[in-house]
Amino acid sequence: MPTTVYLLRHGRTIGDNERRYKGHTDVPLSDAGIKQAARSAQYIKRHAVEGIKHLYCSDLSRAIHSAEMVGRPFDLKPITVEGLRERHFGRWEGMTFEEVTQCYPQEFDQWAKNPLAFSPVDGESTLDVSARTMPVFYDILGRHTNEAIAIVAHGGVNRVILANLLGVPLENLFRIEQDFNCINIIEFHADLPVIKALNYIAE
Repeated sequence: MPTTVYLLRHGRTIGDNERRYKGHTDVPLSDAGIKQAARSAQYIKRHAVEGIKHLYCSDLSRAIHSAEMVGRPFDLKPITVEGLRERHFGRWEGMTFEEVTQCYPQEFDQWAKNPLAFSPVDGESTLDVSARTMPVFYDILGRHTNEAIAIVAHGGVNRVILANLLGVPLENLFRIEQDFNCINIIEFHADLPVIKALNYIAE
């Protein structure tokens, strides 16, 4: 049996239509996000015929709430891991895209040109996120050889994990879509990751 990872993004959060940089800001799921997470939980229950054995998530409430719902059919409670938090946007935290472009136009221009290496003041670059996230991911993976596990994290973190597994240059990170409540399924055959599903939305 290969090691199977169900890598999810949390459901929609309150205020998503405002397009804010949430990052480490602890924003709860919206009613729509709760319903989304319930659908993902049912999909994984049907798909993981032998069940998932372990469940991890970011320590932000939007990921925890989503993970709790995923774990409920398997009587699992999520283990929270700070290293799975979303990218920290520093001074941009809580601001809308429009506010950032108005208040920090030069920084935003640098970010748009080079998100790989540039970070907002007090925030993280893509390289920073990768250096933080990948050791955590591989540590979790190493504990559960030949088991099925689930990880609930964030759009930015998931993109970094998937790009690393696929060998995609991190500067092309945003070519990988991660919609709210999406499910990615990754099988590991020895050290070879095989993506079985990418950005799947359970209906």
